[in-house]
Amino acid sequence: MASEVQITLDCDDPAGLSAFWAEVLGYRLLDPPEGFESWEEALVALNVPPENRNDLSALVDPDGSGPRLLFQRVPEPKQVKNRVHIDVRAAPGLEGDARMSALEAEAERLVSHGATRLKRYEPAPPLGAGWIVMADPEGNEFCLD
Repeated sequence: MASEVQITLDCDDPAGLSAFWAEVLGYRLLDPPEGFESWEEALVALNVPPENRNDLSALVDPDGSGPRLLFQRVPEPKQVKNRVHIDVRAAPGLEGDARMSALEAEAERLVSHGATRLKRYEPAPPLGAGWIVMADPEGNEFCLD
């Protein structure tokens, strides 16, 4: 039996962080339960207290090929560097200056949506293609690759 993969991100603001990652990856918010027009309508009908309505948010790949992303509120802030991170493949198949130009353009776009640029790694042939390390609005590191 094949397993499905879900990537879970602990955060302070699930709705805000899921909106950022939806923009980055072209994902969309998981549809509300059947019979409801919106998540707000569903949460009210399910008697979820207002203070708990931003405890979870989930994104799905519109094509159905990528993993689901789940954002869950936790009480503690991020403490240290991620041991696992997301690589955003912003320049697949490109090399050299063309690759780095594409990565720079994507970095600039993501900064306009709340990301922070951390460091650029220059190409180091034969295997090092170059990449840019970024952080999402809550400080979780990811790479533009």
